[in-house]
Amino acid sequence: MKRNFNNWLSNFRKSIAGYDYYVDFPKVFANVDAIRVPLNILNSLVGSKNIREDFTRLVEKYPETLPCIPILLAVRSSHIHAIDDTGARTYVFSSVKHTPKEYAYFMEKTGLFSLISEHIIRDLTDYVTGVEAGLDSNGRKNRGGHAMENLVEMFIQKAGFVKDQTYFKEMYISEVQSKFGIDMSKVSNDGKTEKRFDFVVKTKKQLYVIETNFYASSGSKLNETARSYKTLANEIKEISGVTFVWFTDGEGWYDARHNLEETFDVLDTLFNIHDLENGIADTLFV
Repeated sequence: MKRNFNNWLSNFRKSIAGYDYYVDFPKVFANVDAIRVPLNILNSLVGSKNIREDFTRLVEKYPETLPCIPILLAVRSSHIHAIDDTGARTYVFSSVKHTPKEYAYFMEKTGLFSLISEHIIRDLTDYVTGVEAGLDSNGRKNRGGHAMENLVEMFIQKAGFVKDQTYFKEMYISEVQSKFGIDMSKVSNDGKTEKRFDFVVKTKKQLYVIETNFYASSGSKLNETARSYKTLANEIKEISGVTFVWFTDGEGWYDARHNLEETFDVLDTLFNIHDLENGIADTLFV
């Protein structure tokens, strides 16, 4: 029975965020712990009435506090560029490359002296914990991508497959060819392209190469993804014993629905999360 694309698309999800999607707190705490001692030294400046002089003396005595300064500005790099009417400068914080007075100038111009001396904050360790939590939110896109992979993997395992025995994660075309003795040259452009599949499932009769993704928001990338997977599906159809499977979802597809529908029309093994929840992994891999 032919599937209806509109009905299929209507089941796409807004989000697949788990509870650990928003902030990776173990990573945050580890980053803070790594600089806890120098941060506590800098804490002696909180509320200082003579912040410039106190900072200059502190840096001279404890230069190991310098690498902590960029994170106070939510910057990961140890090199910070700045320009004003005195010219352009690159400040280095990985080691002592400037005079204490030059570092003090940086602290004043960026507003860090005001932050520390005017009791805007009470504790730099708590402050940096908040900064780290904010910076970690940038990792949500990667965690979202991994969330779809993890979800698909859970259903593959639920269907009875065992990692590194009957299913494999992140395999390149060359690895597929080497391990299973299958000529994948139609996909690799005669060995000129090295594509990686998210999963490979091996049964007695068939090899399944799998791609997964989730798009919560729209963008031009989705149209290109749909077109490239349509091409990939047609190429793999020419390889005996290999089936291409694509698991995708997310409301971002609504704006790219026409390109997705073109792929849907030629790829019978295109599925969403709703399909997984309804047992497609139990019947697909034969």
